[in-house]
Amino acid sequence: MSRFSHLSRRQFLRVLGGSVPAATVGAMAGLPALVSGCERSVVASPSPAEDRHPLRLAPEIEPQNLTLTAAPGTADVGGGVEAPVWKLNESLPSPLLRVRQGDRFRVTMRNDLPQDLILHWHGLAPPDDMDGHPRFAVPPGGSYAYDFSVEDRPGTYWYHSHTHMHTGEQTYRGIGGLLLVDGDEEEGLGLPGGEREIPIILQDRRLGGDGTPVYTPFGPDRMAGYMGPEPFGNGIRRPYLEVDSGLYRLRVLNGSNARIFRLARSDGRPLILIGNDGGLLEEAQTVASVEMGPAERVDILLNLDGAEPGEVVMIRSVSFSLQGGMGFMGGANLQGQPLDLLELRVRERAPESPSLPTRLSTVGGPDPGQAVRERSFRFDSRMMNHFINGRSFQMDRVDVEVPFGDTELWHFVNASGLPHPVHLHATHFRVVSRRGGRNRVMAWEEGLKDTVLLLPFETVTVAVRFTAHRGLYLLHCHNLEHEDMGMMANVLVV
Repeated sequence: MSRFSHLSRRQFLRVLGGSVPAATVGAMAGLPALVSGCERSVVASPSPAEDRHPLRLAPEIEPQNLTLTAAPGTADVGGGVEAPVWKLNESLPSPLLRVRQGDRFRVTMRNDLPQDLILHWHGLAPPDDMDGHPRFAVPPGGSYAYDFSVEDRPGTYWYHSHTHMHTGEQTYRGIGGLLLVDGDEEEGLGLPGGEREIPIILQDRRLGGDGTPVYTPFGPDRMAGYMGPEPFGNGIRRPYLEVDSGLYRLRVLNGSNARIFRLARSDGRPLILIGNDGGLLEEAQTVASVEMGPAERVDILLNLDGAEPGEVVMIRSVSFSLQGGMGFMGGANLQGQPLDLLELRVRERAPESPSLPTRLSTVGGPDPGQAVRERSFRFDSRMMNHFINGRSFQMDRVDVEVPFGDTELWHFVNASGLPHPVHLHATHFRVVSRRGGRNRVMAWEEGLKDTVLLLPFETVTVAVRFTAHRGLYLLHCHNLEHEDMGMMANVLVV
């Protein structure tokens, strides 16, 4: 039986109203082999021992004639703990940039950090000199001007450091934020907005003895990627948010360096998936859980109809095990360990949610049946290094040339026992198939994607076409320690 289902209008409205048919529940109950368990209970109240802190929402700014200044500073990361961080415009999390489809994007980045810096607009397709390629990184005291038209679909995107060999550290310390693109199509659907739209960056952190996040990667971290046992949301440790009953829209980014999340509700009710990396899906889907590798985004409707004041629902990453995954000494590899990510505390009853259409959008993109050639990219980790097709990244080497406008099939081959979230710049692709491991395309991989998760020894085939700009772009693993160690390739669109 399929572990997710496309919803009819009747099913969709019944899920929103809290009444889920038994057959639908049965379809959602079985999780993919990646998951070994999922607790199904409503938390009555927060445990006294569970020290949780109010979620901080990012300041919202239009990226028009905007200066973003990166500089060291301090920030409250929860409970009054002041931590040394790196900020953009003195904010942690970094400002949320909101722009309309078709508008100009004019941002000047000023670098007051002690390292070189360049920002990448993850998921957008600007000209190559606007994309944040590391060859454009500027030194301390320098600046870089971005000016381009945003022609991408409405959706949830983000931005972060892309400085070669420093991306992991700079992103971990705080240089990264959400970027939302609005448009007429999405606004006509009546999706939750205002206080009922929750943009959140989920991350894991490792803490020092003073309770502040530390970034000290050593040998095992360079293989597994840097992970920690503490959940963070928008820069706040163990966050909670006060909500009312009704329908909420969660726009979620996995902003971790290396950690995979398997999102689910503590009460066992489904998540309503409406979008991912490339914007809205064609239809809403109900899923028991959603798997997110680093850099992946999901757009979720969270139904709290009928929730009583005082009730608590946890958004958590449920436990899972990797098939053939590597283990490391010293506890560096924390993949699959459960984390309680975001606690929702119900304050008041509100009117039940209005009905929403099940048909959301028309999704274009490359047609795999029109592919004119195929390419393979082998992601391999060995001898404390990470490679694509046996080579480590070099700034001035072109690894592959791709004709503008041609549709191709790219085979991403994971030849290692480590997961690799594979990200492609300057376009979105369609996931066609997966062989090995989970052996299928997941619900959250439908529509358009810019990042796809390869679990150990999986091969994922995607349909790719570059139609925005010619120039030099990147293909890389978005485990940031892997990326910094060279698991990246230059793609020249000609």
